[in-house]
Amino acid sequence: MKRSSTNNLLLLLTAFIWGSAFVAQSVGMDYLGPFTFNSIRSIMGGITLLPVIFIRKRKADTKGEDRHTGDRKTLIIGGLCCGIALAAASSLQQIGIMYTTAGKAGFITALYILIVPILGLFLGKRAGIRVWFGVALAVAGMYFLCITDGLSISRGDLLVFLCAIVFSVHILVIDYFAPKVDGVCLSCIQFFVSGILCGIPMFVSEQPMNSQVTAAWMPLIYAGVLSSGVAYTLQIIAQKNTDPTVACLLLSLESVFSALTGWVILGEQMSGRELFGCALMFTAVILAQIPGKKKVVQKCSPEIRAADK
Repeated sequence: MKRSSTNNLLLLLTAFIWGSAFVAQSVGMDYLGPFTFNSIRSIMGGITLLPVIFIRKRKADTKGEDRHTGDRKTLIIGGLCCGIALAAASSLQQIGIMYTTAGKAGFITALYILIVPILGLFLGKRAGIRVWFGVALAVAGMYFLCITDGLSISRGDLLVFLCAIVFSVHILVIDYFAPKVDGVCLSCIQFFVSGILCGIPMFVSEQPMNSQVTAAWMPLIYAGVLSSGVAYTLQIIAQKNTDPTVACLLLSLESVFSALTGWVILGEQMSGRELFGCALMFTAVILAQIPGKKKVVQKCSPEIRAADK
């Protein structure tokens, strides 16, 4: 019971770090362009995971364990594919945050939990009735949250929604490669690939100065080290002996924390209409993760959440 409570607290802390990272991303835009911010944070996330990989390997060697890291070629291909998807999704998200609030971005991004089973239909994976009901709630929630009285959606909300779609593709790609290779190594490679890819438009169009990077050191460290490296490691530790359904539900609180921290730190305000939309979307996210009675529970694996932040 004690271990279970500790793991739940670690998952709650992970959700808080990921949710509040939207604030760091928003603040980072005051100093850096979106590609610069993403490139640096991704590289920092990859560097943060290097000692984790080293410690895990050394621990396994000490115990005489033969750690399964998978075929090197598969690991590299998987890292490249995941990194490309991550670069595209994080760029859409970072640019979108420039035109919307951190709270709304957090809730809209959380829609990947609903989009994944929908895309899974094209791969022969059937979704349950709860998921489809959740989709209906999410659509209604997005209407109240994002659609204005003039039946138009803001540029930022649209970009973040596209980000949620690409993140869904990213999750399905990870779902394919994760069972074949070491999850931490896969995540580390994808961070470096994403950082390099975002670095190309960074040098071409943004050309950041050292003073700008220095000024943004705090949001960069939070988004790069804490959100990508530390939170991911906490999730690996906590989910080892935690029911996957409980883990997913706790991690879903990320969207709530994004709205709360945006309100407390940035002073972002939401209308009653927008709050109602958030409530519908959060209900949809929770509903989508409740397994059916006769269905196999799909883990909300550490690899899936490796880089959504």
